[in-house]
Amino acid sequence: MHLMQLPREVLLGENLKGEVVNVAKRLGLGRKALVLYGKHTKKIAGREVEENLSAEYEVEGLTVKGATMEEVTRALNKIRSGSFDWLIAVGGGSIIDVAKLASFKAGVPFISFPTTASHDGIASANASIRDLGTKTSVKAVPPVAVIADVQVIKTAPYRYLAAGVGDMISNLTAVKDWQLAHRIKGEYYSEYAASLSLMSAKMVMKNADIIRLGNEESVRKVVKGLISCGVAMSIAGSSRPASGAEHLFSHALDAIAPKPALHGEQVGVGTIIMAYLHGLKWERIRETLKRVGAPTNAYELGIDPELIIEALTIAHTIRPERYTILGKDGLTREAAEKAAKITGVI
Repeated sequence: MHLMQLPREVLLGENLKGEVVNVAKRLGLGRKALVLYGKHTKKIAGREVEENLSAEYEVEGLTVKGATMEEVTRALNKIRSGSFDWLIAVGGGSIIDVAKLASFKAGVPFISFPTTASHDGIASANASIRDLGTKTSVKAVPPVAVIADVQVIKTAPYRYLAAGVGDMISNLTAVKDWQLAHRIKGEYYSEYAASLSLMSAKMVMKNADIIRLGNEESVRKVVKGLISCGVAMSIAGSSRPASGAEHLFSHALDAIAPKPALHGEQVGVGTIIMAYLHGLKWERIRETLKRVGAPTNAYELGIDPELIIEALTIAHTIRPERYTILGKDGLTREAAEKAAKITGVI
């Protein structure tokens, strides 16, 4: 049996903070709702969403400090002690990831209300939780609805939108890795999920100049692409269509860099290197990232070139069960340094 879980509603538009009530009614969600937000996202949209819901629902808010198991447990305890029927996450990736895993463990639905468009977690079933120094993906459930308010997302620094492009462009190498695992390891492969994932990557490459403007249309294009990535992962039943060696590289950087860059920024740079290893046209990928103003090298990431090389040599150990272009033994230091230098990453 192959199970596909998808969001039941996706709303994309302006002034959607009040729409949460209508969505909850249409989906027949229960009377008690818990709103999760960060300290900053509470001011941007969280408080208003909470106030709008309180007119018709019993509502409480919870401020999330980061994507850690401690915060997931705190949210889970709150859900259980308060007998909440559903959650809504108002924030960036960390808040959505905490809501995703807490709701999954509690067996209650959650709505995703992103305040940034920096990565594809806004609509996927996978939660990235930073724990014990390493950030890894945990299987959960996708949101029952995604409410993407273009005006709210537009208020976030442009850097986040560019990072969203980096996360989407990584689908090009992620799908190549998936095809490789299918051929070499006999891993399950979905042509439909792969095609949807690749379409999102190709769309951002085609619309790079529009995205660079940072206006409402830019936000719409990136959000639509990120939601499509989430749907592709739901169809595949794993993160395979959008996560390969470039993501392992990013997770490795998260583990060793004193100050990692944004997930999408690191993944974008990782994609340049992995595209080179796959024999793809890595220059086109680098050019797209440059056009949208995303980092393309260690200097722009703010990460020591030595750490780039180290991350490349240890990336294959992050998820040993996930076969990629890095193989079972990973890259030698010489190969990692050569790839990073040829692509201009260091």
